[in-house]
Amino acid sequence: MDAIVLAGGLGTRLRGVVDDVPKPMAPVQGRPFLALVLDQLVGAGFNTAILAVGYRHEAIDSYFGKDYRGLALRYSVEHEPLGTGGAIRLACAQAHTHDVFVLNGDTYLELDFRAMMEAHVRAGSHLSMAICHVSDVARYGALELCHDRVQRFLEKGRSEPGWINGGTYVLGPALRARLRPQGAFSFERDMLESAVGSIRPLAFPASGRFIDIGNPEDYARAQTLFRTG
Repeated sequence: MDAIVLAGGLGTRLRGVVDDVPKPMAPVQGRPFLALVLDQLVGAGFNTAILAVGYRHEAIDSYFGKDYRGLALRYSVEHEPLGTGGAIRLACAQAHTHDVFVLNGDTYLELDFRAMMEAHVRAGSHLSMAICHVSDVARYGALELCHDRVQRFLEKGRSEPGWINGGTYVLGPALRARLRPQGAFSFERDMLESAVGSIRPLAFPASGRFIDIGNPEDYARAQTLFRTG
């Protein structure tokens, strides 16, 4: 399996809490958060991770190099902000598997990657999305599901339990061919949300821990969540 890891985040909301580094390099228990994400890929048996990088990408390259615990690392460098969609499009040029995982380098989701890939192939899906259940969807925006498909994305702000987008996907070749051929765009807003009716993403439930270190509160929570011992 190959994975694209989106690791170009600026970490603007973490300024003053961590040094001026790409958000996935924010330290958690003395290690970059990105190392925790890559540990998952190693454990799941991935062959290659393509790191989609931009802002201060040298910090990532110099720390991880071309190999991490036997996981081959490639770098897809954007020299101007491309958004999540443009970053995925650029990185896809280095993906050589029929279906490729995409995940965020600043989000940790406990997930059975192989089971998700098997479900994706079995369903003949063009796009599969890991979903997770949280006690309050207000920060993320909820999903409306119909059986095993994502029907609709609901607006943020509603405070209630529900299913949310876990930020991990499997993209088939037909879906990758639908990516905008040039320019910057948001994969979530400009593609998933606007074309959800035609894409009909397969929803794959994840039952493990989920954390997004995008704000100081959750970054502090990550320190406790990943405390060794």
